[in-house]
Amino acid sequence: MITPSNCAKCKGRLFCGRSYCPILAKSAAAFKVKQGIQKEEYFGSAPAPFVGRMGYPNINVGILSPGEVRSDAWEYDAPQFWSSEDYNIPQIIDFRSQLINSRFKSLVKNANNKFLDLTQEVALANRPVDVEFKLEKKPFYRVNLQSHVPPMGPSASLKQAMLTENPHIPRKVDKIVSDTELLSASGLVQLYEKGIDENYLTQILSVGQLGLAVNRKLVPTRWSITATDDTIGKHLIGSVKQFSKQTDFQCFFGGYIGNYYLILFFPNVWSYELFETYAEVSVWNPEGKIQFMTDNEGYSGRKVYAHETAGGYYAARLGILEKLNSLKRQGSVLALRFITKEYAVPLGVWAVREATRKALENKPIHFASKELMLHYAKLKAKKEFNFNLDLLLRESKLLKEIKEQKKLSEFS
Repeated sequence: MITPSNCAKCKGRLFCGRSYCPILAKSAAAFKVKQGIQKEEYFGSAPAPFVGRMGYPNINVGILSPGEVRSDAWEYDAPQFWSSEDYNIPQIIDFRSQLINSRFKSLVKNANNKFLDLTQEVALANRPVDVEFKLEKKPFYRVNLQSHVPPMGPSASLKQAMLTENPHIPRKVDKIVSDTELLSASGLVQLYEKGIDENYLTQILSVGQLGLAVNRKLVPTRWSITATDDTIGKHLIGSVKQFSKQTDFQCFFGGYIGNYYLILFFPNVWSYELFETYAEVSVWNPEGKIQFMTDNEGYSGRKVYAHETAGGYYAARLGILEKLNSLKRQGSVLALRFITKEYAVPLGVWAVREATRKALENKPIHFASKELMLHYAKLKAKKEFNFNLDLLLRESKLLKEIKEQKKLSEFS
């Protein structure tokens, strides 16, 4: 049975059994997009690939490109830049709706496809590559929305493609990709530590260019996003556990494009809990009913996927761990996400990651006790969203653990 509550937890993952999500379809229909090329042949500057998941292991693989050569084509696939410049939803939709997904079928492993090598070169390049495309038919322009990845424009079957320039692949990327005896997780971490952002890393992983030679295969973009966030997050957790605990209680607040975070740091060993709340009528909560999703992990981590909050769990955790590493502190972290009607169209997990980072860039408020910080958080949630935070706090496993945890001083 489909209910608003089910839709809120599903977020377009098709738990209802349908072949499409009516909420995403309705959201896409609300946006008029620029009309691009109206022919089968064009030159375009390709900033990224896209690897689908439907039909796995025989899936669609695409090259994303606007219908012309553009010096600013990199901006069409630049989540961190969008966030730093405070781009709004219509601006992002405008960029993404112009990207044609020129796609072809491929097996995920041991594929012998004439377009795959070209797609991998596009993914490895650190700037858009000019490509000559020939399609089976003219593209039909519309916004293609998914809940975990940025929007795209039309999809069209690829008939022929050819690079018209040599892609520029950074030496540090080429070195890791060429090492076929290096595990994919190690490759991701090494590149991250060299300053490669997670969007670029996701592309490299998705086109099967990391890991042991025998294990390399295509990874759907939706999966590679979360795999990248999770892998880097686990690496950072190892560092965080080596630091001393927080010395006080800190609260951060902020957000981006309708995703707002209250993030509470407690002086304790590492643990993490996320609540996602629809503060009002929104795309996944059309009736405006109070509802929330939550997942958590203790010091020893999670053993199963975060099914309630899905990719947002790992994206928010990455931003939090980056902050703890910059502070060189260990702590327990309660993250409270409030989704408002401003977030009118799902833009992908990147929006969660960047909203978390923006919140943590703001100056925190310090408190002498847990009680004072929780009192402030309740007032803040009421003021900003007219939301009774007690509904979440009494369900928090992290707060329960902190309350019941024995201190060494109690045994002295």
